[in-house]
Amino acid sequence: MKIVTIIGARPQFIKSAMVSRAIKEFNTIDKAHPIREYILHTGQHYDKNMNDVFLDELDIKKPTWQLHCGGLISRARMLAEMLTGIEKALLECQPDYVLVYGDTNTTLAGAMAASQLHIPVLHVEAGLRSFNKQMPEEINRILTDHIASALFCPTYKAIENLAKENLTNGIFYTGDVMYDAAIAFGQMAEEKSEILSVLGLSSKKFRLCTVHRAENTNNPERLTQIILALVEIATPDCPVIFPLHPRTKIYLHNYNLNATIASNEALRMIDPVNYLDMIMLEKNAETIFTDSGGVQKEAYFHRTPCITLRKETEWIETIEAGWNQLAGYNTEKIIECLGNNPQRTEIKEYGDGRASEKIINAITRCNESNFI
Repeated sequence: MKIVTIIGARPQFIKSAMVSRAIKEFNTIDKAHPIREYILHTGQHYDKNMNDVFLDELDIKKPTWQLHCGGLISRARMLAEMLTGIEKALLECQPDYVLVYGDTNTTLAGAMAASQLHIPVLHVEAGLRSFNKQMPEEINRILTDHIASALFCPTYKAIENLAKENLTNGIFYTGDVMYDAAIAFGQMAEEKSEILSVLGLSSKKFRLCTVHRAENTNNPERLTQIILALVEIATPDCPVIFPLHPRTKIYLHNYNLNATIASNEALRMIDPVNYLDMIMLEKNAETIFTDSGGVQKEAYFHRTPCITLRKETEWIETIEAGWNQLAGYNTEKIIECLGNNPQRTEIKEYGDGRASEKIINAITRCNESNFI
């Protein structure tokens, strides 16, 4: 069996690392019917700390195909370049399946290119919905789910979402591969990461912020409101650590917000960090502010309260369990959420840390006719 795994953005590196591990384990058991996995990297994330370093530390094998579709080009152009490159690779490889992850432009381009060549698409992290079609990620995940032949769902709510769209075949509840990663790499981060000492931080004596979604970075009012909240929140006793996504860094400059940030030395902008360092920051932060779907979940995995800088989330269960609050981008609302103390309960839906194994078992036990 040949599978082409298509990745291009940082969260996909993490998810694919876990599934690739499961493939290696399967191949040691069933040597007569091995899975041959080929990696195609679209280059959607182009910063070294968000690309090469991730691939190295997660032990992801070198991609068979490396595209260069990153940068601040338009979404349409990025998709066009990805489709062209992916189609060429798939024609060369002739795989049995194409495996895609999440909700990025890379996800949609991989699904579209495969479907045009009548190659079944396998979608990991299927069924998530924020119900905000202004977000490109929402469009990406909806279209990919409707293209895919097999839909691997991290939660039961995701299965319900698919059923409402009349998608009931080829559905698998697996739990969350990001939870697999949190378990697998959590101890490694404790052993290898030195980020807390490098930054002079003490556990639970700082807050962490990430901002990267276009709805916030591309809107001067929203990004300004978020920065004003962070300036208000950061104190010498509890600074805010702000790893800057390359796009966010550009817009902070374009909107003349660097002077505002510089007005409070406790709001500390740093370069993007590698995955193990990010785990340590997430585990030890007092609170996390983010517009990232993945970071919302990782906050829960490490039992760190989260305030989401969006008005909706695809991870509803983190809200219901009290670990996450929706603040949007309003300065006063963000500060208000920080003062809340909701009751928190455990989330069992994310599985038992064996989601990747369950995905590979489903793929190997089902043929194409079972998926469709």
